[in-house]
Amino acid sequence: MAERELDAAGITDPALRDAYQRCRRLNARHGKTYFLATRLLPPARRPAVHALYGFARWADDIVDDQVSAATAGDRVRALRTLWRRLSEGLREGGSGDEPVVRALAHTAAAYGIDHRHFHDFMVSMHRDLTVTEYADYDALMGYMHGSAASIGLQMLPVLGAVVPHEVAAPHAAALGVAFQLTNFLRDVGEDLDRGRVYLPADLLAAHGVDRELLRWSRDTGARDPRIRAALVAAAELTRGVYREAAPGLEMLDPLARPCIRTAFVLYGGILDAIEAGDYAVLHRRAVVPHRRRAAVAFDGLGRVAAARLRARAGGRGVRAVPGPSPAAARGGTG
Repeated sequence: MAERELDAAGITDPALRDAYQRCRRLNARHGKTYFLATRLLPPARRPAVHALYGFARWADDIVDDQVSAATAGDRVRALRTLWRRLSEGLREGGSGDEPVVRALAHTAAAYGIDHRHFHDFMVSMHRDLTVTEYADYDALMGYMHGSAASIGLQMLPVLGAVVPHEVAAPHAAALGVAFQLTNFLRDVGEDLDRGRVYLPADLLAAHGVDRELLRWSRDTGARDPRIRAALVAAAELTRGVYREAAPGLEMLDPLARPCIRTAFVLYGGILDAIEAGDYAVLHRRAVVPHRRRAAVAFDGLGRVAAARLRARAGGRGVRAVPGPSPAAARGGTG
């Protein structure tokens, strides 16, 4: 499958193919929900998505390293080195000896992705090394602009849209934020173990919750109605962001819609699983049941088939832009 995707994308250089394959493995290992959805994209666009998400996963691994003997100073230096290599790779259009950076820079050149989005992402990654909580939603949004909204904005040129970029962009950014808020809610216990609380402090305080109460619940396994009420409020906030993102689905290239719609439904399903588990996220990880995942994927396959049939028949009179530049996407360095 990976070879077919690279062939479809016109990526022929062996070193570059290896770089994209590494990104694909990172995405498959860390992002199971989105990796499943990516399989619904036209094969030629999948390597670019793997490059974007593979790089993001790699940077996140540096920040969240809890396994090796790396110190906080080691993580700072590693992230600075990554940022330097990223800047060099973007400037040179995909050269360099770091595979993940090379694939990302090649994707950025092929699809004309604004380099500012990568800068914003790295700023938020650095923030994770020192900031452990956020006073309110506005403060959290400052972080998520780089860590989540920028990912949606990076993705938009790869997906293509049937409306001007500036019309689709706010919805793409909102979808990135919705996905990350879902992860924050699902992973609140794991994040707490890393010393971080992403849920806004004022939202927690409104229900009588603070870090100490969360830590007590996590450590003892005991439940507290105040925590449940705060998590319900966080879930309602997150569903509101999904509503902001939803209009953007129909703005995408019809061939890309099944992928993003599938991700939209599966991530929303995590919220459903959290609710079904009575918001016990401090004690167990909420997962979408395999049967539900299979049903959503099957529906996505049906939508892909229908979209391809419409495209072959001439579509609906709309043209999705942009796709990759064939010259830029070929197997060299851009």
